[in-house]
Amino acid sequence: MYNLARDLLFKLSPEGAHEVSLDLIGAGGRLGLNGLFKKAPCLPVTVMGLDFPNPVGLAAGLDKNGTAIDGLSQLGFGFVEIGTVTPRPQPGNPKPRIFRLPEAEAIINRMGFNNLGVDALLERVQAARFKGILGINIGKNFDTPVERAEDDYLLCLERVYHHASYVTVNVSSPNTPGLRSLQFGDSLKALLEALRLRREDLEVRHGKRVPIAIKIAPDMSDDEIALVGEAVFQAGMDAIIATNTTLSREGVGGLAHADEAGGLSGAPVRDKSTHTVRVLAQTLAGRLPIIAVGGITEGRHAAEKVEAGASLVQLYTGFIYKGPGLIRESVDAIAALQAARRV
Repeated sequence: MYNLARDLLFKLSPEGAHEVSLDLIGAGGRLGLNGLFKKAPCLPVTVMGLDFPNPVGLAAGLDKNGTAIDGLSQLGFGFVEIGTVTPRPQPGNPKPRIFRLPEAEAIINRMGFNNLGVDALLERVQAARFKGILGINIGKNFDTPVERAEDDYLLCLERVYHHASYVTVNVSSPNTPGLRSLQFGDSLKALLEALRLRREDLEVRHGKRVPIAIKIAPDMSDDEIALVGEAVFQAGMDAIIATNTTLSREGVGGLAHADEAGGLSGAPVRDKSTHTVRVLAQTLAGRLPIIAVGGITEGRHAAEKVEAGASLVQLYTGFIYKGPGLIRESVDAIAALQAARRV
C-alpha cells in the first residue's frame, strides 16, 4: 500500500509531496487510520533518563512545525523529534530546494530552517494528544550573526523547555551560513557552557531536568569527532546525535541533481554516519549516549548503528522511501542483535 502511495506522491515535486504527505499523516492520525499500519513490537530502552517504548524514532526535519505529531506517533515510532525551529518565523531558501535521487535512495535539501517560529510550534505541541517522548530541535535564525547565535539557542531552549521530553541543539545544518562553525573550538565550548547554565536555571524554575542533545555533522575528521564528543560530555550535555546531512557527493556522482547545493541524506551518508558513531563510541566509552541517524533504509542498517555504539536510531530519508514498515523492520533487527548478544 505504501509503495503505491509513494509512486503517486513522487509524481509531485519533492516539496509538494512532503507537504501532502504531512497533511495525510496528520489527517490519518485525527481519523485513527494510522493505527491500521502494523506496529513495531515493544522493545523498551532507557536513554537520557527517559523510557522509550522502542529505540527507533523520527528525525527532525520531516515535521518542522509540529503539524502532525499525533499522526506520526501512531505509526509506531518510539519517539518523535520535531523542528528545527527558530525564534522567529522564516521562509527558508528559495525554491526549488529539495531534490530526489531515487537511484541512490537519497535526497538533497537546502531548506534553510524554513519554519513558522517557536511560538507557532508550541501552539501545536500544546494541542497534540501525544503523551510519548517528544524531542524539539532548535536552531538560529538565518539573519542572526554567528557571534550572537547563543542568544537564539537560549531563547528557544527557554521557550520549549517545559514542553519537550528532550531538546536537540542543531549546530550542523549545512544550509544556514556559518552554522557549522559552532561545532568547533571556543565557539562550541562557549555555546555549551551557556546552554548548561541556562538549563540549570530552567531546571530550578520548572522543577525538572530536560535532557539536551547536540546534533553534529558527518563531515569531520576522526580527531575533530573525538574533540567534539569530549567537549559535549565535559559540558554536561546528555547525548550526541550523529549525524546531520553531508556536503559530500560521494556515491551520487553523475546522477541527476547530484550537483545541487545542500545537504545529502539517505543511503550515501550511511557509512559516514556509522563511522562517526563508531569514533564517538570509542571516544566516549559509554559516558554519553549516541543517537544515530543517517542512511537507514533497511532494518539491518539500524542494527549496524547500534552495533557501532548507538543507543537509539532515527529515520528520515529511509522513511520517505520505504514507509512505516521500516520502523518495525528496524526494531526487529535491533531486537535480533540484542538477542544474539545475549547468547
